[in-house]
Amino acid sequence: MRTGIATVCLSGTLREKMQACAIAGFDGIEIFEQDLVTSPLSPEDVRKMAADLGLSLDLYQPFRDFDSVPEELLTANLRRADAKFRLMSRLGMDTVLVCSNVGTASIDDDELRAAQLSRLAGLAADHGVKVAYEALAWGKYVNDYEHAHRLVQTVDHPNLGTCLDSFHILSRDWDTAPIESFNADKIFFVQVADAPKLSMDVLSWSRHYRVFPGEGQFELAKFMGHVVRAGYTGPVSLEVFNDVFRQSDVERTAVDAMRSLIWLEEQSAKWLDANPAAGPAGPAAGGAAASRRRYPMELATLPHVAEPAGFNFAEVRAGDTAALETLLGQLGFTSNGRHRTKNVQLWSMGHARVIINEEPAGGASAGTSAPAISALGFDVDSPVIAAARAQQLKAPAVPRKSQANEEIFQGFAAPDSTEIFLCQGNPDGTAVWTREFGDGLDVAAADRAGDPGTVIDHVNLAQPWQHFDEAVLFYTSALALEPQPFAEVASPTGLVRSQVMLTRDRGVRLVLNLAPLIQQEGATPGAAGTAGTGHRPGYQEHIAFAVDDLVAAARAAQARGLDFLRIPENYYEDLDARFALEPEFLATLRELNLLYDRDADGEFLHFYTATVGSVFFEMVERRGAYDGYGAPNAPVRHAVQYDHLHQQSTA
Repeated sequence: MRTGIATVCLSGTLREKMQACAIAGFDGIEIFEQDLVTSPLSPEDVRKMAADLGLSLDLYQPFRDFDSVPEELLTANLRRADAKFRLMSRLGMDTVLVCSNVGTASIDDDELRAAQLSRLAGLAADHGVKVAYEALAWGKYVNDYEHAHRLVQTVDHPNLGTCLDSFHILSRDWDTAPIESFNADKIFFVQVADAPKLSMDVLSWSRHYRVFPGEGQFELAKFMGHVVRAGYTGPVSLEVFNDVFRQSDVERTAVDAMRSLIWLEEQSAKWLDANPAAGPAGPAAGGAAASRRRYPMELATLPHVAEPAGFNFAEVRAGDTAALETLLGQLGFTSNGRHRTKNVQLWSMGHARVIINEEPAGGASAGTSAPAISALGFDVDSPVIAAARAQQLKAPAVPRKSQANEEIFQGFAAPDSTEIFLCQGNPDGTAVWTREFGDGLDVAAADRAGDPGTVIDHVNLAQPWQHFDEAVLFYTSALALEPQPFAEVASPTGLVRSQVMLTRDRGVRLVLNLAPLIQQEGATPGAAGTAGTGHRPGYQEHIAFAVDDLVAAARAAQARGLDFLRIPENYYEDLDARFALEPEFLATLRELNLLYDRDADGEFLHFYTATVGSVFFEMVERRGAYDGYGAPNAPVRHAVQYDHLHQQSTA
C-alpha cells in the first residue's frame, strides 16, 4: 500500500514538514496550497527537495468552489484553474483535488455541473493534469460521494475522476459498500481520516477534530476493504485537520501518522480476511490470504501477537526511596532485596510486583528524582515477536543491560516515555527473573508460593495533552489493547478525560488520563522533577492492586501505620442516601476511609494512599462481575488530593 500524508496535518514550515514525512517513511505527500503560498521555496525547489528526500508529490489541494456557478464566474474559475495547472507543472505534479462547491454555488443542476466539470477536465488535459472531484460532506448541492461519482460517469472524460475521503463519507453515515462497484480507473485518489463521534456541525467537526486512523471511532478498515475490492492501486493518504497535531512536534506527529497507516493496512487486511467477497463460484479458494491476493493493492500485515495475559510488574523510579519503601511495607508488600547487578529493589505481594529503580533518569542527578511510574511489564506469549511488531509500528526500542544468566527483556518506549517491557510469564503467575533479587532461591520459592489473589488490577497513566490520541493508537496497535468509550470526571482544576484500554478477559486494564495540570510542591509547568519519564510535572499516576478482602487488607495496613487518603464525612452521608447500606458496613467504610460503588453486576471497594512524588497506590476488591473503577468516587479523590497538595504548597 502506497502511503501519503497531506502537509496540512503537520506543524512547521513546508521544508520541515517534508523532512519529517521522509524521516517517518511516507512514500509521498499532498501539497496543501497554503503551505506552498507561505513558503520561501520556489516550486522548482520543492520539486527538487521532494526528489532528494524520496517523496512523490501526489496531490495538489484544494481547488474550491468551481462548479454550479453562472457563466461569468465559471470563466474566472477556469482562469484560476489554468494558473494552478501551470504551477503544478513546475512542481511536477499531475493530480489536483477539486472540492464540490460550498461558497459560490447558485445553480442546482447536474447537467450544468457535468458540463462545467467537462470543461475543467478538458483544460486539465491540456496541461497533463488529472482532476479528482470530491464531495464535501457540507457541499451545497453535492455532498454525497455517489453523487460525485455519477457526475464523473456522466462527463466520461479520462482526466476526471473522483476522490474518496473517509471523513466526508463516514461522517454522513453513508454506506461504503457501493464503492466496490466503482471503476477503479475513475478513483483518482483516496484520503483517510478517523474521528471521534461527536454531535456538532460537520464542518467544525472536520476542521478541528479529525484524528489519525485508530484514534477515533470510524470503521476505516471496512471503508478500505471496499476500496481495495474496487481495484484501487493509488496512494492511501492522510488528510487530518486537528488543532493539537498542528501545535505538536512535527517529526513526532509524522511518526504517529505513519504508525496509523501501518495499523490501518493490517486492519484492512484482517477485514478482508473476515469478510470474503463471494464471486460467481463462491468465496475464493485457498483461504483468506489468497482472497486478498486477488486484488491489485497488496496489504502488508504485522507479526501477529495475542493480547497480554496480565501485568508482570510495575516500576517506579525514585532518587530517594525511603517514602516508597515505607508505603509499600504498610500496604503489606515484602521486600525481596536488591538486584545482584542493578541498582533496583523488588517488592512483592502475591503476584503483584513493584520494582523500585534507583538509577537516575537521563539528565537527572543521583538522588534527585521524585518518585514516578517509569516502566510496565506485560506477560505475553512471545516477547521477541511482540517486540518486532512494536518496532515495525515505529516504537523506539529501550534495551536494558543484562549480564550472563539474567533475563533479557524486550522493551520499547510508549508516547509518554513510559518503558514497556515484554515478559515471558509463567502459567502460575510467577516470574523467573525474581531469582535475580536477594538470595535468589528463597525469592523464587516465595514467588511460587505467594498468594495469587493479589495482582496488579490496573495502572493509571497521565498523558500530556498533545500526545493523548497518539497513546491510544500506540497501545491499541502495539499491545492489542481495546479502547473503551472515554469518560470525563470533574476535578477542582477542570475535567479529566479518562480512556480505559483493556484486554478482553480484563487481565490488563490500563487507564490513560488527560488531566489538567496539578502543580506539586516545588514543581512548575515545564520544570524537571518527574524522574525523567517524559510525563509532565504535576500529573499524578497510580498503581492499583486487587485483593480478595479489602476490609482485612485495610485493617492490616492501618495497624502498620498507613496514611490513608482521608475521605470527607459528606461522602459517606451521600453514600448512605444512594445505596442504603447496612449501618455496620457503612461505619466500617467510614472508619477505614474506604470508598464504595455498586452497579447491576456487582460491588467495588477501594482505598487510596497518600501521594509520594507523582505516585500513589490504590487497593481494590471486586465483588461479583463489577467491571468499572469506581468512577462516581473519582471527583472525591481528585478534590481530596487537590486540598492535600494545596496545603503542602502553602505550609
